[in-house]
Amino acid sequence: MKVLRIDSSANTETSVTRDLTDKIIASLDAETVVTRDLARSPLPQITHTWAVARAVPADERTDEQRAALAQSDALIDEIRAADTLVIGLPVYNFSVPASLKAWIDLVARAGETFRYTEAGPEGLLKGKRAILAVASGGTPVGSDFDYATTYMRHVLGFIGITDVSIVAADKLALDPEATMKEAHRQIDELKLAA
Repeated sequence: MKVLRIDSSANTETSVTRDLTDKIIASLDAETVVTRDLARSPLPQITHTWAVARAVPADERTDEQRAALAQSDALIDEIRAADTLVIGLPVYNFSVPASLKAWIDLVARAGETFRYTEAGPEGLLKGKRAILAVASGGTPVGSDFDYATTYMRHVLGFIGITDVSIVAADKLALDPEATMKEAHRQIDELKLAA
């Protein structure tokens, strides 16, 4: 199994999502793990040049357009090579961190990770699994104001990844000990389901 690990927590020292992601990966039978740390190596925001370049056929792009898409191409190749994505998802102000949103903007590309059909959009990265390691002070996963996991499920499904599991440490401000115990139990369940 090839795993793509994506860390997005700005907290690089005592991050709950990084800890959970470590434990999830340790529970998987991974042949290789590629790590993309969005806090330590921030991604650029999309630009006008990028937006224009993505609509130009690959064999007609200028050198500037190819350069503008190079990072996006590399990120998409990482997903294509992976069997499983393990994504650290801290909830910032009810949603995903800006660093993770930048990654999403760079990988959600028509003709590369999804396409439009007469029946609607179709994801092109099928047959992969994603595990979200979620941490939040008090935004319960699945609640009406949980925009992070619902958004991630939608985006991943949009590009074809519909097998999405969640390990939730979503009540850290209320009872950190019980919250972490429950998250570790969920990781044990993932092991049993694999």
